[in-house]
Amino acid sequence: MGHGHHHPHSHDHSHAHSPEENGALPPALDTSVPDEALTPAQLSRRSMLRRTGLLGAGLAAGSVVGGAAATPAFASGGNGGNGLPGGGSHSARLGGFLWLSGDHHIHTQYSSDGKYRVADQVRQGARHGLDWMVITDHGSETHAKIGVEKVNPDIKAARAAYEDTLVFQGLEWNIPAAEHGTVFVHPGRNEVAVLKEFENSFDGSVRKASDSTPANEALAIAGLSFLSEQVRRRKVDDALMLANHPSRKGIDSPHEIRAWRDATPRDHQIAVGFEGAPGHQAAGIAAPTGMGAGRGLYDGSPGAGSFAGYPLESYRTWGGFDWMTATVGGLWDSLLAEGRPWWITANSDSHNVYADTAERGGPDSDFTANGKHTDPVYRGGLDLTEGDFWPGQYSRTHVGAARFSYAAVMDGIRAGRVWVDHGGLVSGLDARLAGGGRWATLGGSLHVRRGTDVTLTVDVALANGANWAQYVPKLARVDVIQGEVTGPVKDKDTFTAPTAKVVSSYEVNKSAGTVRLTYKLGRVDRPLYVRLRGTDGNRSAVGARGAAVDPAGPALDVVGDADPWRDLWFYSNPIWVLPA
Repeated sequence: MGHGHHHPHSHDHSHAHSPEENGALPPALDTSVPDEALTPAQLSRRSMLRRTGLLGAGLAAGSVVGGAAATPAFASGGNGGNGLPGGGSHSARLGGFLWLSGDHHIHTQYSSDGKYRVADQVRQGARHGLDWMVITDHGSETHAKIGVEKVNPDIKAARAAYEDTLVFQGLEWNIPAAEHGTVFVHPGRNEVAVLKEFENSFDGSVRKASDSTPANEALAIAGLSFLSEQVRRRKVDDALMLANHPSRKGIDSPHEIRAWRDATPRDHQIAVGFEGAPGHQAAGIAAPTGMGAGRGLYDGSPGAGSFAGYPLESYRTWGGFDWMTATVGGLWDSLLAEGRPWWITANSDSHNVYADTAERGGPDSDFTANGKHTDPVYRGGLDLTEGDFWPGQYSRTHVGAARFSYAAVMDGIRAGRVWVDHGGLVSGLDARLAGGGRWATLGGSLHVRRGTDVTLTVDVALANGANWAQYVPKLARVDVIQGEVTGPVKDKDTFTAPTAKVVSSYEVNKSAGTVRLTYKLGRVDRPLYVRLRGTDGNRSAVGARGAAVDPAGPALDVVGDADPWRDLWFYSNPIWVLPA
């Protein structure tokens, strides 16, 4: 049984063209470098990070981006309880991590429905505080034929121009028999070759394999196995897959998600999670000042390939989050209750940005012939009919990385050291389960003797600056959700977890600084997991499984009237406690 702490490989291969691969912090993030030693661009980035609370928020253990002197909030990880293989500290920071903000779902002019240059998206992501980004243009015949190669020089140029930002190349995979997924690889000489072969061989659109058939489901598994084999053969240092907007069309069935997770060996795990919250968060802003659609563009209904067991409400977002994640005791919890490491993320899915002034290139743009649209041009006014934000403007995925490098970000995602937020609701999060002289953090497992007293301690750095809607969000409440690990299910289409529920809620009665919350699990005699959720308190409702399970969860988003800035949440990945 997997318990979420497995760390199959830790790549830190040096690349001459990429100085950040040696783990050195970018100057803007390295607090040992004085302000006066920075370039104007670096100083601007540092100032922004300070303003948004991402630098110097005061949390220990590398809970927010900080210098190399970060120390843990608890005892050193060297006591064997930090969820890493061998138990020892994974970095020189005594168990601490750099929490690097990123976005794994971003489109450019190399997507048929995108318009921005790679440099535009990376510049905006850096401006909005992101440390890492994945360019994920749509898989298609045109992209597979020429786009995957054509975008690479632009990505390499962005890496050189924005040294403080890690820029991965990936693609949005049309998963055979299912929805979309982010696939990305560690940079290297074979990144284009591997992605091109993968897309031509296993993309559902390219292979005409979109229908929900056993043969197409098998093709998806073969695609994941192919990526695992490329890592094993050292063609690329690493590869990952994350399922995108999983509930949007209802075609990602529970058994498919379980099959993706189990498709590859533990030492080359490829499929590791799904979007806890989709992009397109501005789509719910009411007309005429907004698109007036479903938040996340979740406004459809069941189709021919949809899983019949999903209820109608699963086709909508809840507080901006996917139904699979937002439902306490729902599909995500059913995976966690099996002991399956399966993580959540949040991102922009940025194609066309709300209130932007650019429009797709002129009438001479021929995507099919060129594999890209011509460069965007100034439109002469604000476009209020689009539903996207810039990368980092609203949605952020925070990854606990051992150092500033591509490999460390991928390792952190695979290990589940991830929490996500909307609208800059909080600046930092540090969660630890401790007991028996040991501790574990997000994505990890605390191994203790049966009957050991276990305590969850959570430090939350509140927002200490205005977000991109120009107000300072206020955290109203933090919920602790707990479930029992009951083992593998007989029915692979199970999407409920009967024991998961909100076990404690904490009202937050301050607006700045750091809040510490503690929850005593008591003497633990069976495998459990805990995860966290927080809200600004503006919208809530009794959860789908009743008030005894979730008395005040996210509310169903109203199609055409769901202002994302008025309904903010954060979620963390789980921590397990495994008594023996």
